Formats: sequence, structure tokens, C-alpha cells
Amino acid sequence: MSITSRIIVAIAALSLIATYFLPFWFIHLIAPQYPEGLTMEIWLNKLSGQVEIINGLNHYIGMAKVNEDMFPELNYLVYIIGAYILLGLIVALVGKRKLLLAYLVLTVIGGVAAMVDMYQWGYKYGHNLDPTAPIQVPGLSYQPPLVGHKKLLNFDAYSYPDTGGWVLVSAVVVFFIVWLVEQRRARKIIPKKTAWATPLTILSVFLFQGCSVEPEKIAYGKDQCNECRMTIMDPKFGSEVVTKKGKVYKFDDAHCIVQFLKAGNEKRENIAQIVFMDYQDQGRFLNSNKVWFIKSAQLKSPMNGNAAAFADKKTAETQAVTLKGDILNWEHLYNTL
Repeated sequence: MSITSRIIVAIAALSLIATYFLPFWFIHLIAPQYPEGLTMEIWLNKLSGQVEIINGLNHYIGMAKVNEDMFPELNYLVYIIGAYILLGLIVALVGKRKLLLAYLVLTVIGGVAAMVDMYQWGYKYGHNLDPTAPIQVPGLSYQPPLVGHKKLLNFDAYSYPDTGGWVLVSAVVVFFIVWLVEQRRARKIIPKKTAWATPLTILSVFLFQGCSVEPEKIAYGKDQCNECRMTIMDPKFGSEVVTKKGKVYKFDDAHCIVQFLKAGNEKRENIAQIVFMDYQDQGRFLNSNKVWFIKSAQLKSPMNGNAAAFADKKTAETQAVTLKGDILNWEHLYNTL
């Protein structure tokens, strides 16, 4: 391995020290009675967040009380990460490509084992219910999602890596790219000076995808508005707030999304996107930075916001004549509603 590759491996390995000071995973719950959400953060050696409130709610459906004793892994994860850092430094020091490959294989095995372990905990937690619980729904279990979103009764449950988890994922991607570069050099497929070109492209794609947060498709007739709690029915007026952690708030009317934001239910610095359904193409979201609105009493939206989103100003101007409405951008609409 080249000196550059060995230095990069060493830095990536040392970056894992950050996982000792950052939450590794989070589970977030949103319900009508808790619109701001409840979060449980999982660290290498502890739990944090609103665990006791979650336990109080779960008691009614017979789920076990969550505590650190449920996770024996919290007793030794710090040592596993420590060993992983040490192995990375050894790989950098020795500088052998095969040793780096073995390190990657060990990483994959460890990652798969961790996900299986987490799935088994979630299965047991969601299925082993107290038969004397006040609320019982025959045949229904409450296993939280391993990764992603899942509807549990009136709760929206989200499960994703937290900051520490992304540090680990990023380090693994760097290890893989370094190995790929060294592999290409060894086979002399490309000149040495361009050996990093393709791997850097892969890294760019990974970073872009890893940081991207996208709106979710609205399930009309099923999803609830996060502000008024009404079922979202009309596809012409849907909208969403997407946070930087991938959490999605859905709304049935421009009035609701504005009131949600004005109430400060989600901090502005945490928001990645605010999107509105295109009034003329109800399978397409429009970003609030580019969208134009018509506000007209003739629109008759669910909560009387009476604002519809259009992709460009020219189209909005044409439709405004028919609808006898005013044309506004997002800032003006926000201040109007």
C-alpha cells in the first residue's frame, strides 16, 4: 500500500474515536398526542432521550420496559470499537493490501451480526407482550423497524443510524475505497496518477446519497396531517417537511404546514426540505425555493388555506386568471397564512 493509502486508513480508523462521544442509533416516534416526537438514542454504552415516556406509553400495549439491562451489548461495544480502531492502525502500519481486505471482510461480518442482533431484539420486544396489558389487539405485534419507517397503531416509528453510526459507515466506505485503489494499482489497469479517480467518484456518490433526504409518497386516505390530525385525502394540496435526519412530516393543506412551522415544532436548522404537491401533476413534489402559489377562495382546500402550488410563475399566472387568485411565492404565502 502507498504511504497516502496508509495515512488515510489510519485517519479513518482514528475517526472512530468520535463514536464514543456521539449517539450511534436513534428510534423516533411520532403520534397525534406527541407531534414533536419522542426519541430514544442508543450509544455504545448507554441509552438516552425520552425513554421513560416511551416506556409509559408502551405499558398500555404490554411491551416490556426499555432499559440498559435489555442490551448486554452496551457492556462490551466500547471494547469492540476500540479493537477495531487498533486493527485499523495495525493495517496502516503494516501496509499490506491483503490485510486490509481481511479487515473489510471482518467489518462486513461484524455489520451483519450487529443488524441480526438488533432485529432479534426488536422481534422479541415487539412480540413478547404482557397478556394482562390494558390494550390488546389480537394478532397484532409492535416490532419496530430495523431501518426506516413503520406504522405501529397511531405511531409513526423511524429507525436510522445517528451521527456515530454514520461516522462508522463513512470509515468503512473509506477503507473500501483505499482497498479498491490499491487493487487497481496492483493490477496495473490504469496509470498510478489516476488510480484514485473512480474511487473518489464512488465516495462522492456515497456522500451525496448518504446526506440526501427525500420526501415520501403520501398514502392518501391513510396518512394523517401532522398539524390538524385529519386524514390526508386531497392529492392537490399535500405537502411535507423533511428533516436532515430523514424524518418526514406530512400535511393536507398549506395552512397546516405554515402553522406547524410557526409553532416551532421542528427547528429551522434541522429542516432539509419543504415541498408541496404540484397542483397540475399530483405525483410530483415542488421545492419551496422554486414553487409559485395561487391563493384563491375557489380552490377550497381541506383546511381553507386555499393555496395551490405550481412549478413556474408563467403557469401560475395563467391559472390565476381562471381561479381569480393572487400569485405568491413561499415567503409571501408563509406570512399570509
